[in-house]
Amino acid sequence: MGGGEGLQKESVVKEATSFALWYHPLYTAGLHPDARFPRDRYELLLARLEASKARTHMDIRTPDPIDKELLLLAHDRDYVERFLTDNLGEKEQKRIGLTPWTPAMISRTLCLMGGALEATEHAVQSRGFSGNMAGGTHHAHRDFGSGYCVFNDLAVSALHAIKNLGVKRVAILDLDVHQGDGTATILAHEKQICTISVHCSTNFPFRKSVSDHDLAIPAQSEDEGYLETVGQALETCMAFEPDLVLFQAGVDALKADALGKLNVSREGMRRRNQLVFDAVHQQNLPLVIFMGGGYAKPIDASLDAFFDLFTDAAMWPHYETPRGNS
Repeated sequence: MGGGEGLQKESVVKEATSFALWYHPLYTAGLHPDARFPRDRYELLLARLEASKARTHMDIRTPDPIDKELLLLAHDRDYVERFLTDNLGEKEQKRIGLTPWTPAMISRTLCLMGGALEATEHAVQSRGFSGNMAGGTHHAHRDFGSGYCVFNDLAVSALHAIKNLGVKRVAILDLDVHQGDGTATILAHEKQICTISVHCSTNFPFRKSVSDHDLAIPAQSEDEGYLETVGQALETCMAFEPDLVLFQAGVDALKADALGKLNVSREGMRRRNQLVFDAVHQQNLPLVIFMGGGYAKPIDASLDAFFDLFTDAAMWPHYETPRGNS
């Protein structure tokens, strides 16, 4: 976060016309082709974004791998070392779920975490919106991974912002259909960070952790009830008076999602995002978007919602009511 006043002003002007979004080919290629996780969603989404009318307002960047010491902001050293040396046990790998395991998993994870931190640094510097086209790894705990999550990018990014970027208060707004249990446990005693989770009451994880604010939604809820709860979460978020908002923007609350148990429409999901963008934009707060879950079968419905998410984020400074491109 260096540079003189002129450079800072130039950064703000650029942010008004360009949404910085991090992507790496390893987001797909670093997973085994036989993994249950829908690995192709990243490259498929990139192709759609590249062809969209919003592309001219996007600055798609390639992340560097995260430094190991920054992982230690939120994770136990022994766990970090064993992952990086490919020495996790079979049970640990299965708990993460990205099996069959591949050595490329290490490089993928480091780049994914690097994308999260670089997006966070950019948002803080520019006071604008940025995003990582992966991540939202909220099921990773301090000393173990779970639910497709190795390390917790939300927790690491929040702690990095507090300890290294001069940010005083961070709100984590987690609107994935699954509770952000790892985020809650890692940050339980961090008074400068507020964790807010809106999730399906009967979905994974079945043993919930305790966030600062948990807003559980009954299974089969539709747009009206879902958006009402999102509104409550946003009120709580803004009442915390954050200097930075980290948005876990999973789209697995969609009716078409294979793992979601909710019945939110594509338009309802898009409206959710717009409520977040509007609330943050009104307060002139930096926002980092983490991709989160999306497991529709076929994957098209998830891709539609992620497309809306990132194109609307890119267009938000330019239109009071953004228009998406299908």
